Amino acid sequence: MQTSFSLAQLADPDIDVANGILRTCVHCGFCTATCPTYVLLGDELDSPRGRIYLIKEMLESGAAPTDRVVTHIDRCLSCLSCMTTCPSSVHYMHLVDHARRHIEETHRRPAADRWLRALLAVVVPSPLRFRLALAGAWLMRPLGAVLPARLAAMFALTPRRIAGPSPVDRTQVVPAEGTRRRRVALMTGCAQQVLSPAINEATVRLLTRHGCEVVIARGAGCCGSLVHHMGREDAALAAARANLAAWRRELDGDGLDAVVINASGCGTTIKDYGFMLRNDPDWAATAERISSITRDVTEVMAEIGLSASEEPPGLAVAYQSPCSMQHGQQLNAPPRQLLQAAGFELREIGEGHLCCGSAGVYNVLQPAIAARLRDRKLGHIRATGADVVASGNIGCITQLAPGAPGAPGAGGAGVPVVHTVELLDWATGGPRPEALAQPNP
Repeated sequence: MQTSFSLAQLADPDIDVANGILRTCVHCGFCTATCPTYVLLGDELDSPRGRIYLIKEMLESGAAPTDRVVTHIDRCLSCLSCMTTCPSSVHYMHLVDHARRHIEETHRRPAADRWLRALLAVVVPSPLRFRLALAGAWLMRPLGAVLPARLAAMFALTPRRIAGPSPVDRTQVVPAEGTRRRRVALMTGCAQQVLSPAINEATVRLLTRHGCEVVIARGAGCCGSLVHHMGREDAALAAARANLAAWRRELDGDGLDAVVINASGCGTTIKDYGFMLRNDPDWAATAERISSITRDVTEVMAEIGLSASEEPPGLAVAYQSPCSMQHGQQLNAPPRQLLQAAGFELREIGEGHLCCGSAGVYNVLQPAIAARLRDRKLGHIRATGADVVASGNIGCITQLAPGAPGAPGAGGAGVPVVHTVELLDWATGGPRPEALAQPNP
């Protein structure tokens, strides 16, 4: 693709990166076939290729984008399926993140939109504020039918039960069982520890059972992906620096073999910290170092090897591969191989490359499109006839079991939806996941 940035514009390192990405695109259109919004809407401007044109014109002009341009870029899920498909290796993720930052800095959204985005940016990354907000939302949930679509979407995702803080999420070092094989820092996250504390608890049990000393580092918190994908770069980088400072203390102390992530959306962002902070002289080296040792929990377990189960569960599992896992991190084999090694019968979901519609807070900001994608995914899940759905991202779990993340019973999928690590923990000596412990309603 031809570009026409001025020399002054190219002196900006971010524009220089965007220029290189844009020039890599050859207009082939392979991305359109795997883009969820193009598949649903059929509009070229709601495809990666169309958005790339819009971003090119927006960045070249340097001006505030029109409402039309913002609409089409806002509709992008950042699922990154286009990056898996692209034969030219166009790094669409870095380009659309730059575009969102430009929009945030130059475009004035309607007041209601600004209010909602600010609310999400302040509340969701803080477990305390998020837990309090969910308690309030639970009380107001019956009003969902008469509320605007975005607010109704938020209330629909409110769990039936809000768990208190888990002891696992406190700053601590959990010793390995038996001989220590690795020392790892676990990213406990933000929304996940509120929506489903059982995930971190299962992760710690699984890792320690397999010889990992698990560190919950003081000062680590939200990865910053939520605000990063809303274009709020200062907040995103502040979150990244806080995590880097926490993990650097451990690296410089007793050392770390890995930073372990059990929410794939966080993993994609943390693995990109090296790029995000490449121009920060104080943090670039640390960011690159941390990114290089960041691993999804299934990567770590695949390297260690899963202990044999005495009684294989024998359940049929439909594996929902999160977009941030399969496209963002290109991790496909480890979760599937581990589930099979644990004794589960693995069943593939049709159109597995298409997003379920969660995409961070997309299901709140774009509820109509998210609902269509969710219903499409649920139809494919039901067709598998599986006993349970496993996924590696809290967003997917919440989306596919609306209103009951981490709670007993089946959700929208008609069968329980749990985190992959909960099944692996159960199969290697841990408790049966709570969602499987109760009969379906």
